[in-house]
Amino acid sequence: MTQSGHSVDSSGGLTARFQTLLSGAWTTQVIYVAAELNVADHLASGSRTSANLAAVTESHEPSLNRLLHSLVAIGMCSHEVDNSFELTPLGSLLRSDAPDSLHAWSLWWGRSLWSAWGNLLHSVRTGESARSLLLATRGFDHLSDLSAADTFYRATVELSRSSAQAILTAYDFSGSRRIADIGGGYGELLVALLRANPSASGVLFDLPQAMSGAAQHLESSGIAGRCELIEGDFFIDVPRGCDVYVLKSILHDWTDDRALEILNVCGKAMNASARLLIIEQQVPEGSEGALQSGLVVSDLTMLVAHGSRERTYSEFEALLHAAGFAVTRNVNVAGTLGIIEARPDQDRDLRQNS
Repeated sequence: MTQSGHSVDSSGGLTARFQTLLSGAWTTQVIYVAAELNVADHLASGSRTSANLAAVTESHEPSLNRLLHSLVAIGMCSHEVDNSFELTPLGSLLRSDAPDSLHAWSLWWGRSLWSAWGNLLHSVRTGESARSLLLATRGFDHLSDLSAADTFYRATVELSRSSAQAILTAYDFSGSRRIADIGGGYGELLVALLRANPSASGVLFDLPQAMSGAAQHLESSGIAGRCELIEGDFFIDVPRGCDVYVLKSILHDWTDDRALEILNVCGKAMNASARLLIIEQQVPEGSEGALQSGLVVSDLTMLVAHGSRERTYSEFEALLHAAGFAVTRNVNVAGTLGIIEARPDQDRDLRQNS
């Protein structure tokens, strides 16, 4: 024991753990480069040697061989006795055509979020977006690059696909007539909602650069005939005449002032009986326990990407109240993901005009 009361780590275990944590960024780049080179797609039909993969990916074979061994080290590939490489179930998530693919999400992390995270110090010192520092853009202005926009929206499809069933299990959408997905990207969540509720129609609302990809996605999903595509800006106006308005993973992208603007715009478009659903991660209140690592990553990602943050239920409730909504319930979906249901407060106009 030392004077501080801590055991001396004669095996070097703490040092090894520290080194693992410090160098953890290497796995991000390994996965990103594998996604960029479409390694998993090339391995989808069976094992291949590094020489064969180098030819089809136009890569330097000795260096690609080293990348493949790193994929073996993190469990995404296996190294066969004939010196070939084969995908594992984990590695199959990198296939662009896999039902549970995370290919686009890997590209987004490696291309966009990587540089923002590299400037975390700036965000911690200032509370401002590192992406804005790097690109001199605000909000989602960086999606004016249509290639970047497509990667981002495909990534949101992958993330929505993984949570859509849990959302449907947790919340009853039956009886919904017209569901508006505000900022819904290519519409993966709306696809799931409309498939589960055949009598409902949908409105997918997002920026102009999402429209082409959204139209293709809705068409290939077989629900294009039940869904209206409307382009616009949710800081200005959103579609009217819907009975359910969904904001999934929207408010965490924005500061409180901007999030309040979005809620105010939604409130003006809603009739008295309409429901607003805020689907977001919810930070535990007070000292209820340490944050899960996934929530920590998401929270810091909001900081470096947008100068924003994840919020507690109480913080969402305060924003909704300030925008003239009354919270009717808070439904747990899975883990820290929840659905806050709110309706326009009958005293909204009186309170806002007081």
